[in-house]
Amino acid sequence: MPEAPLPVRKVIPIAVVEEPGDGALYAAHKKIYPRSVRGIFARWRWAMVFLTQLVFYGLPWVEWGQRQSVLFDIGARRFYIFGLVLYPQDLIYLTGLLVVSALALFLFTAVAGRLWCGYTCPQTVYTEIFMWVEHKIEGNRIARMRLDQGAFSAEKLFKKWFKHVVWIGIAMWTGFTFVGYFSPIRELGIDFLQMRVGSWEVFWVFFYGFATYGNAGFMREQVCKYMCPYARFQGAMFDRDTLIVSYDTLRGEPRGLHAKGSDARAQGLGDCIDCSLCVQVCPTGIDIRDGLQYECIGCGLCIDACNTVMDRMDTPRGLIRYATQNSMAGRWSPRQVLRRVLRPRVLLYTAVLTALCIGLLASLVVRTPLKVDVVRDRTSLARIAEGGQLENVYRLQIMNATEQLQRYRIEASGLPGLSIFPLEPVEVEAAQSRWVAVRLQLPYGSASAGSHAVQIDVSSTSGSARVSEKAAFLVPR
Repeated sequence: MPEAPLPVRKVIPIAVVEEPGDGALYAAHKKIYPRSVRGIFARWRWAMVFLTQLVFYGLPWVEWGQRQSVLFDIGARRFYIFGLVLYPQDLIYLTGLLVVSALALFLFTAVAGRLWCGYTCPQTVYTEIFMWVEHKIEGNRIARMRLDQGAFSAEKLFKKWFKHVVWIGIAMWTGFTFVGYFSPIRELGIDFLQMRVGSWEVFWVFFYGFATYGNAGFMREQVCKYMCPYARFQGAMFDRDTLIVSYDTLRGEPRGLHAKGSDARAQGLGDCIDCSLCVQVCPTGIDIRDGLQYECIGCGLCIDACNTVMDRMDTPRGLIRYATQNSMAGRWSPRQVLRRVLRPRVLLYTAVLTALCIGLLASLVVRTPLKVDVVRDRTSLARIAEGGQLENVYRLQIMNATEQLQRYRIEASGLPGLSIFPLEPVEVEAAQSRWVAVRLQLPYGSASAGSHAVQIDVSSTSGSARVSEKAAFLVPR
């Protein structure tokens, strides 16, 4: 038979595309020199810096009774939060806290965009602190640019050296404070002074300090642009009724310089004089006049800068403002904007968040400060004890979640004639746990062969707590 002709293959030529410039795949990073600005949003940012750092740095030093008020003692597997003592069995509360935090983030984002990023994110807070130090040592924006571009000198060496010494000091104190939440901070400080601190504490102090120094001192906006996942998926939580930092294009364009008090519209110009102050104050270096960008952290500093310029030009404020896309398109009044912000999506988030917070707080209030685990002694399932009694042995872990020594009474029920030993109450120290061997005895022949459900009750002698746990009593054939 004649051979079938081979299929004709289409050849696609590969064209070499010339790269613009020097052909580099990635643009070199350009350092951003944010300009200082005053205004309501700048004051809010600094208020949040003071508030968050007052809590972070100060909380480990606050005493509650005879211990640290907030301590996550991982070695002892206990979390102390003021008067609350939590065990690994209370992980549900951590889960609830994470769910509440996530819903709060969704709610704030749906209402006004990246409020977390602009005001309370640790990256934002420590970057603001480090930039304040840089401003105090090296000078304002122009002075810092001249210093970096200038030739090497004794002044430049001193300022750079001094700045980094202060940065490292803040970073190391931050790392020390962070570890102080997991190891008693006073003992940790004494151990550091006496050079006998543990290797893990040293590692985490330097690791967290190095991360603070690198992120806030050098990477800054690059963390927000390239490393933070929230910047990538925030758009999924926005809609056209979300308050975001917006530039009023209809009012501001076309841009151009005009005299103070003059009629810009008569000259064919908008209110924007193209001073670029909104770009100079932006910590991520974007131009808000180009529209919403994922790099925008919603800090509002460009609003403060623009309002300052509008005041000087005798022009109404609000060329850059918090607004929604629908309000910008429809030229809505502030009352209309507020009415639309409280939309069903926001109300649903608020209702669910409120319900979760109430449920979590109620659960903590009615929480029993006693934990009991029943473990069967596997070395002896059932045996004959003295007096012809059938005996099962258990081990009880009794955890005292209070701040005082407690005495607990152990009782058993579920089978006729069931008795328990020991009969005397068991003492457990404050915020401690204790293993107790318990023997349940039953007259031989009083129950059929097999597994029988029994109940072990542990109650404090003061009557403040009582826990019931189920167990199985085995009767051999």
